[in-house]
Amino acid sequence: MRLDKFLKISRIIKRRSVANEACDAEHVTVNGRRAKASYEVKEGDIVEITFGQRSLKFRVKSVKEFVKKDEATEMYEIIE
Repeated sequence: MRLDKFLKISRIIKRRSVANEACDAEHVTVNGRRAKASYEVKEGDIVEITFGQRSLKFRVKSVKEFVKKDEATEMYEIIE
């Protein structure tokens, strides 16, 4: 699954277009490297998103195409 789509489905970022812009602006890293929106997310990847002064780092637990709202947090595990 594409990185921008994963961020939207897991409800980390509200809109896919915003997730795409964050990747283009190099605010997203996967396993320590800058990632484009087209990066294929796999289980076990460590993703870090920088929002201004704040930062969110998490591990991908599962990749699913469709998820209910209350199950979205089961797709990732926050590290820091």
